[in-house]
Amino acid sequence: MNRNWIATARTLSEALPYLQRYSGAVVVVKFGGNAMGDDDAMAEFARDMVLMKQVGMNPVVVHGGGPMINSLLGRLGIESQFVRGKRVTTKETVEIVEMVLSGLVNKRIVQAINDAGGRAVGISGKDDDMMVCEADDPELGFVGRPVEMNVQIIRDLYTAGMIPVIAPVATGMEDNETFNVNGDTAAGAIAGALRADRLLLLTDVAGVKDSAGEVVTQLSPDQVRDMIADGQISGGMIPKTETALMALEEGVRAVIILDGRVPNACLLELFTEHGAGSMIRSTEPRVKPRGLRQGEAGL
Repeated sequence: MNRNWIATARTLSEALPYLQRYSGAVVVVKFGGNAMGDDDAMAEFARDMVLMKQVGMNPVVVHGGGPMINSLLGRLGIESQFVRGKRVTTKETVEIVEMVLSGLVNKRIVQAINDAGGRAVGISGKDDDMMVCEADDPELGFVGRPVEMNVQIIRDLYTAGMIPVIAPVATGMEDNETFNVNGDTAAGAIAGALRADRLLLLTDVAGVKDSAGEVVTQLSPDQVRDMIADGQISGGMIPKTETALMALEEGVRAVIILDGRVPNACLLELFTEHGAGSMIRSTEPRVKPRGLRQGEAGL
């Protein structure tokens, strides 16, 4: 008998407690980084989402598109600027951002999930006024901060067997202007409004690192705040960890910052004890099955 078949069967058997633990769970996944531009990585991510749906979970995909936006702006001769890890978005560039996010990127992900045998529907924060924003910071221009969330459309989609794929573009409160929303911020707001069991933030780094450069696998909110204050967390990791803190306050059980370069990172995080990044939660440490609280029989 082929040893690979035996290993596959053993892996499926060992995954059973985790499959049971996450049955019916809402898991918001922020997909972004350079993996979005790689066809093989995109196909692998799509298969993972379809598998999660197939075993009874409710994955909700929120995506970014920074590299694609940078590429198009560069071709148009427009320089990309960032403040504290967030893109500065002018009135002119917000139209380009919306075109890339709601059009090119969103439909690529939808098509990849459909090609993998799933049923995906692409929407943006504008649909059904799902995400209504106000200006986040005058320095950032048309970058929004979610202030009103209407996530019933997301529930309707996953209840109907669909995988929602959401572009982080939103409507303004006052003049119906268009706002670009940081993908991590949007994912956190959506996860909070859904009271998701897990928020997975895929990145191009191994996770949150300490002063020695080692990945910290378990963090409390206070530890995160201290690491931001002393500069251990900086640049693009700041909005990710700030998103984690906000999501926890809104009722998300745990936020995991994952290394999206690791094959099948989402499955590794959810269905094994090993995990693939830094978990931020305000309750007790990881126990077996991973993420299950002491004495907790299910969700």
